[in-house]
Amino acid sequence: MSSRQGGKAKPLKAPKKEKKEEDEEDKAFKEKQKKEAAERKAMAEKAKGKGPIATGGIKKSGKK
Repeated sequence: MSSRQGGKAKPLKAPKKEKKEEDEEDKAFKEKQKKEAAERKAMAEKAKGKGPIATGGIKKSGKK
């Protein structure tokens, strides 16, 4: 006489997201982000070609 439901409970459906209009500020912001990401990637590629930045210091020999 219990009112238990068997199996896994189904998740509730989320309401569909409404497409919002992008104004000029949003478009400019996204464009700026893309530009900065491209610049960061270019700088990383440029730095990647060089050797290690800081060499030197105390180097330990393998002998004991």
